[in-house]
Amino acid sequence: MNPFIFTGLAVGFAFGFALQRGRFCMNSAFRDIILMKDYTLLKAVGVAILVEMIGFELLSLTGVINLNPKPFMWGANMFGGFIFGIGMVLAGGCASGITYRFGEGMVGAMSAVGGFIFAGLMTSMGILKPVAGFFQNTRITQPGGVNLTLANVLHVPHYVLTFSIAGVALILWAIFTKKVQAAGKDRDVSLGTKIFKKGWGWTATGIVIGLIGILAFYASSSAGRNYPLGITGGYLSIMKSLLLGKNFLTWESMEIISTIIGAFIAALIAGEFKLRAPAPRVLIQTFFGGCLMGFGAVCQMGCNIGHILSGVPQLALSSILGGTFIILGCWLAAYLLFIRVKP
Repeated sequence: MNPFIFTGLAVGFAFGFALQRGRFCMNSAFRDIILMKDYTLLKAVGVAILVEMIGFELLSLTGVINLNPKPFMWGANMFGGFIFGIGMVLAGGCASGITYRFGEGMVGAMSAVGGFIFAGLMTSMGILKPVAGFFQNTRITQPGGVNLTLANVLHVPHYVLTFSIAGVALILWAIFTKKVQAAGKDRDVSLGTKIFKKGWGWTATGIVIGLIGILAFYASSSAGRNYPLGITGGYLSIMKSLLLGKNFLTWESMEIISTIIGAFIAALIAGEFKLRAPAPRVLIQTFFGGCLMGFGAVCQMGCNIGHILSGVPQLALSSILGGTFIILGCWLAAYLLFIRVKP
C-alpha cells in the first residue's frame, strides 16, 4: 500500500470541515436559482472552480501534476448526469451535501448515502453494470486515445485557454461584485468565532474549497491516483473492502472517511450536531434519490464533485457535458416537486 494514500485523511478532514461551515451543496446551489432566485451558493461553486482552474494549470505547467480529464462518453455523460441531477433533489443534497450532512447527524442524509452506495455497487459490479456499459459505449477520443478537453477540441494550448477564461472571469468578478460592508456587530467578532462558530460567506467558502481541491490533486497524485477531490470511488472502495474481505482502499477512501469526520467536528464545535430523523416516507425518498445518484455517478464515472468541481477546472469536455446535464436534471426535479401547481 502506498503510504501517501493517508494524505487523503488530512485533505478529507479539511474538505469536510469546509463543506459544513460553508454549507457547500450543489443541489442547493442549482435548485435555489429557480426556487428562490438565490445565487449565493452558485457563486461559491464558481469561485472554487476558478481557484482550481488557475491552481491546476500552474501545477501542470511546473510538472507537479499531470492533468487527467475523464473520458468523454456523450451518452453516459448526458444520461448519467441527468439521472444524478434528479436524484440529488430527491436525496436533499448532492454527493458532498449528503456527506457533510451525514457528519452533522442527519439521518435522511445517511439514508441517501446508503442508497448511493447500494446503487453504485449494483452499477459498477452488479445487475446495472450492463446498463451503464450501454451508455458508456459512446466514448469519443482524440487520435491516440487522448481524452477530450475544450482546449484540444479547439486546438488551443491548454494554458492559453485556461488563463484566458480565468482572466475574463476575474475581470467580470471585479466589475459586478459589490463589496458588502460587514455589520457593526460582526466587526468585533474574533477570527476564531468567524471560522468555527459562524457560517462562512460564499467568497471564503469558494476560495477554501478551491485551495483544498488544489492540495487534493497534488496529494492524490503522490499516492498514484492523479485526480483531485472525489466522493463516489471512496464510498464504493470502502464498501467493497467490507463486503469482499479484501483491501480495495485508496486515497479517495481515506478522503471520504475523513470528510465525514471533518464535518462532524465542525458541526460539534459550532453546536450544530444533532441526530435528526425525518418521517419514514422521507427516508424512503432520500434512499431512492441516493440510488439515482449512485447509478448516475458510476454511469458517467463521476459525481458532481468528480465532474463539476474537479473536472470542469481541467476543461474536460466530459465534465462540462455531464455537469450541464446534472443541472438540467436538478432543475426538472425541482420544478416537478416544488414549483408545478398541482390540479
